[in-house]
Amino acid sequence: MRLPRTRAGQRRLVWGAAAGCVLALLPSAWLFVSTADRLRSTADAPRTEVAVVFGAGLDDGKPSRYLAGRLRAAADLYREGRVKVVLVTGDNSRDDYDEPDAMRVYLRAHGVPDRQVVADYAGFDTWDSCVRARKIFGVDRAVLISQGFHIRRTVALCEAAGIDSYGVGVSDRHDVTWYYGGTREVFAAGKAALDAAFQPDPHFLGHREPGVARALESAGHRGH
Repeated sequence: MRLPRTRAGQRRLVWGAAAGCVLALLPSAWLFVSTADRLRSTADAPRTEVAVVFGAGLDDGKPSRYLAGRLRAAADLYREGRVKVVLVTGDNSRDDYDEPDAMRVYLRAHGVPDRQVVADYAGFDTWDSCVRARKIFGVDRAVLISQGFHIRRTVALCEAAGIDSYGVGVSDRHDVTWYYGGTREVFAAGKAALDAAFQPDPHFLGHREPGVARALESAGHRGH
């Protein structure tokens, strides 16, 4: 690739590069603007029936440090009576990799009854998890739990999927994984904008599942 030799050509190149940068950052700007009033902490999260926890990888079959942070936040919300059911959504595309069941085991060990945890085994990405929460599990309002660098995307996508959403961003130390996740979000924002605009079907949709409704019914009976 040859650089332009004339000043006019060089100016066009600079303006073109600047325009490309602006376009590349527009999806990230959309995420920040559209979710500005939807972020909460565990202390001021609204009381709602369902919390949705998004998968974040396993280490030797157990939740990674990042995923464990999300699950602890969900357990805190449950114990404080802010949510009644926890929907865990993650990847179970292989027999030897099962995020949702590992998440269920962790929650049970941290005080959330097994009957109040519902698993979505086909949450292969954020958009899939949001669409399936709405169409398969019937969730129309929820508190979403993820890391701070990811939470805006989850809220924007679940809102686009038809869920009245509030996000709780879990804080972590700023290690290499944190910086990688933050950088990745700049690129993931572009896909998120396309998903919100065109609303593709998830990788696997399937039939409606009554798990959340049954767990809420169980919570109602316990309340009496």
